[in-house]
Amino acid sequence: MGISLSAPGLVCCAGNGREALYDNAVHGNQVGIIPFLTSDGRRFPAGIVPEGILQGVSEDTRLFRMARIALEQIRIDVEDAVDIYGHERVGVCAGTCDNGSEKSLPAHKAYFSGNGFPEKYELKHQGASQVAEFAAALFDVRGPCLTVTTACASSAGAIVKGAQLIKSGICDAVICGGVDLVSETVLLGFAALEAVSDEVCNPFSMNRKGINLGEGAAFFLLRKEDVKKEQDLNIELLGWGESSDAYHMTAPRPDGSGAQAAMWEALEMAGVCAPDVDYINLHGTGTPLNDIMEALAVQAVFAGKPPPVSSTKPITGHTLGAAGALELALCWMALAEGALPAHCWDGRPDEEMPPLNFASPSTVGNPKVCMSNSFAFGGCNTSLIIGRKC
Repeated sequence: MGISLSAPGLVCCAGNGREALYDNAVHGNQVGIIPFLTSDGRRFPAGIVPEGILQGVSEDTRLFRMARIALEQIRIDVEDAVDIYGHERVGVCAGTCDNGSEKSLPAHKAYFSGNGFPEKYELKHQGASQVAEFAAALFDVRGPCLTVTTACASSAGAIVKGAQLIKSGICDAVICGGVDLVSETVLLGFAALEAVSDEVCNPFSMNRKGINLGEGAAFFLLRKEDVKKEQDLNIELLGWGESSDAYHMTAPRPDGSGAQAAMWEALEMAGVCAPDVDYINLHGTGTPLNDIMEALAVQAVFAGKPPPVSSTKPITGHTLGAAGALELALCWMALAEGALPAHCWDGRPDEEMPPLNFASPSTVGNPKVCMSNSFAFGGCNTSLIIGRKC
C-alpha cells in the first residue's frame, strides 16, 4: 500500500505558501534572515516570519498562528479525507520543540516575582501536545493525536509515525508536520553551546560558525492510495529510516554511522538504490560537527558519487521541530516543478570533509526521487525518501 502526500501547507521567513518558499529556495534568496536582538544586547541573524503575515490570524500565540496558516492551506485535502474515511479514521502527528513558551515563560516570571501565576494560566499550557490537539480540533478529526519531540528531527519523525499509523491500518489519513518559533530562551541556549553564528549560516564551508535559528510551520496530509483524485500529482512517501546514535546529548557521532544507518534504512524501504536518488536536502546546520559528520555519511552511502545536494537553512533558518517537514516540502516542490533548491554558501570547501555536489541556481533538476535528512540532538536521525509514482 503506497502513501500519498498532499501538497504541503507552510509558512516561514522565506514565504507564506509553498510557491513563495520554493521560488526563494531555487534562487538562493536569503532576505528572510534578519537581525534578532537579545535582551543582553547581542544580535544574531534569524529567520523571523514577518508580522504582516501573522496579522489577522486570531489564535492567541504566535506558534498557533503559524500552525493555523499552514494547516489552512491543506484544509481541502483534510476535509476530503474526512468525507471519505470519517472523522475517527483521520489522525494527527505533530512535531515541535516548543512547550508553550509564549505563555509559560511570562507566567513563571510573574510567579517568581511574587505575583503568582496569571489567573488563566494552566499547567497544560506547558504541554508539547498542544499543537497536535490544536490541529485535531481545527478539523474535528478524532483519530490518534500524537506529538513527537525528537529535537530537530521532530516533524520528520511525525511524518514517519503518521505513515506507520496508515501502514498498520489504524488510520486512513494523517495530518503530519510541525511548527516551532524563535524564542530568546532557545537562542541563548544555543549561543551557550557556541552553536549560533553571528553571520548568515554557511553550511559545509571552512568558514562556518554555526546555525541561524528560524521559525515556521509545515504540514502535509498523508493518506493511503485507495482513492484517486484528479488533482493528485502522484507524489508518494517511498521510505523512511530512523536511527539513534546514543553518542552524546548534543554532538552527533563523528563518523556519521548513525546518519548512514537512517539513510540506508530509508533506501531499503523505498526499494531504490543510492544512484536512483536525484537530490538530497541535507540537514546542513553550519556547525562544525554536524556538517563534517553528514558529509562523511553521504560520501559513504553514495560511494563518493552523491547527487546534487543543498542545505536550505541559510534561506529559512534552522526551524528546529518544523525543519524536517519544511525541508520535505521543498523536496515535494522539486518533484512537482523540476528545479532544485540552491545551496547558499561562500564556496570555500572544508578540506577535512569529502566534497559534495552542491546545487546552484543553474543546476539541472527534474528529479524523480528526493531524500531529506534530519539529524538531531541526542543522535535522533531520520531520513525520508519521496518520489513521483511512475
